[in-house]
Amino acid sequence: MPGKTNPKLPTIERLTRSAVHYLERYSSSQNNLRKVLERRVLKACRHHGLDPAEFSEMIDKVLKRCVDSGLVNDRSYAETKTASLRRRGGSRRKIEAQLTQKGVDRDTIRSVLDDGAGTEEEAAAAYARRRRLGPFRNAADRAARREKDLAAMCRAGFSFDIALRVIDAAKDDA
Repeated sequence: MPGKTNPKLPTIERLTRSAVHYLERYSSSQNNLRKVLERRVLKACRHHGLDPAEFSEMIDKVLKRCVDSGLVNDRSYAETKTASLRRRGGSRRKIEAQLTQKGVDRDTIRSVLDDGAGTEEEAAAAYARRRRLGPFRNAADRAARREKDLAAMCRAGFSFDIALRVIDAAKDDA
């Protein structure tokens, strides 16, 4: 294919540049950055016929550099991601699942969620507002769609009690 270049062999400098370039664009946890670097190494190793395990020590060094310099901090990543998801109406379960998927350890997740801003009811109200459920729905359709709205809230990870309070609330209360 014209325009495609062959991947170069990974070095500490190349992996560091890749990590910094990635971190300029995205916030990341330590484990997620490791996966990004491992994919880059795997691509180069496939092309050159090498074993990716040979480069694991290099990846560890690059990650240590990033952590030591403060570019990667799992706690601040979890706080930022939690605040963002809460504003959009993310439930505690959804936030836990997404942070776990990105490699943040459970203790950090629990402490961030316990310290974090916003309650579960505020997040549920934000979710209902964004999806136009319950009190944010057209008044004529509200009674007919109540069960579906409750189901949507529960699928989003909110408890039935919270979903019931938000869906049955008056528009001013929500």
